[in-house]
Amino acid sequence: MAFELPDLPYAHDALAAKGMSQETLEYHHDLHHKAYVDNGNKLIAGTEWEGKTLEEIIVGTYDKGAVAQNGIFNNISQLWNHNQFWEMMGPGDTGMPGELEKALVESFGSVDEFKSQFSAAGAGQFGSGWAWLVKDTDGSLKVTKTENGVNPLCFGQTALLGCDVWEHSYYIDFRNKRPAYLTNFLDNLVNWENVASRM
Repeated sequence: MAFELPDLPYAHDALAAKGMSQETLEYHHDLHHKAYVDNGNKLIAGTEWEGKTLEEIIVGTYDKGAVAQNGIFNNISQLWNHNQFWEMMGPGDTGMPGELEKALVESFGSVDEFKSQFSAAGAGQFGSGWAWLVKDTDGSLKVTKTENGVNPLCFGQTALLGCDVWEHSYYIDFRNKRPAYLTNFLDNLVNWENVASRM
């Protein structure tokens, strides 16, 4: 069974008023995400990974000692990353659930300090990659960053929130202002109820 491009959980223009334009979603979801789906399906066809779950393929093909990951990993991991990314955002004004706010304060001292560390991770990721809020293997919450398509599954962590800092994610709306994109993401786009549901 080949992987399919999931529909966006909202209309292409649903995030425009919050700083992510219809044009960005048309390019990012309909073209970039679809390319990961199509390329991933081609690369796993006829291999031991055909019929496996996204998560099994990601963990099974990640090479922690490699300077650059293989094509199967890159496409399947990015497919998974983007599946999560769309769900982690939303057009509604969802407040932060109490249990999530409490966990962030316990882990970072304040919600503002969490946002500061998350933004710094995303802005400081050289080249393409992702910023993450993860639940680590010991249950603690941490901010991390990963290069290219690498994600928390590779390290046994649970991804609670991820922000794509590849240029195609923000260049139409923010040009080269990645920090402004990250601030807008945290202040206007995150669906905090979705984040809390991952804990």
